[in-house]
Amino acid sequence: MIRVLLAEDMHMIRAALGALLRLEPDIEVVAEVTRGDEIVDAALRSRPDVAVLDIELPGIDGITASVELRERVPGCRVLVLTAMGQPGQVHRALAGGIEAFLVKDAPGDRLADAVRRTAQGLRVLDPELVASALAYGASPLTPRETAVLKEAARGAPAEEIAGRLHLSAGTVRNYLTSAVSKTGARNKVDAIRIAEDAGWI
Repeated sequence: MIRVLLAEDMHMIRAALGALLRLEPDIEVVAEVTRGDEIVDAALRSRPDVAVLDIELPGIDGITASVELRERVPGCRVLVLTAMGQPGQVHRALAGGIEAFLVKDAPGDRLADAVRRTAQGLRVLDPELVASALAYGASPLTPRETAVLKEAARGAPAEEIAGRLHLSAGTVRNYLTSAVSKTGARNKVDAIRIAEDAGWI
């Protein structure tokens, strides 16, 4: 039996995914969580072979959670699900060593097959997602520019961002200017839109 941990914050989607997987004779859902910051503790208790994680979760996102999961429960492989499949998310997943990346609207038998292949240690990547990521390219932003732009996307002013990231307000403004330039945007708002559309933030 392939033991599966399921992390999805939308109740109906989690129930549907769980029901699909429970139809398979060789797959057992051993844990379900609704938040990214619950994944590792649940995995330590249930010892799954595969963690099926939504990419967008409260607490921490699925990609970030997968990094900690691999450190704390090294025998558990990760299959990330996404509704949108933004190119930047695919790059982050690949860079983070995620074994499988699939869109949520894939047919049910494809999900079960992806779980089996992930459990076997094979890479399972949706070809359309990979093609889109390759066409779009990796994020041009540095980690600091990404962090600053992410805070700006939440509506935080430069002074507040500076306090959160332990920078000066002038340095924050410089990072924002650099992010605008690197994304080819007209202004900060446009840079945020471009980065969000690409999945860079």
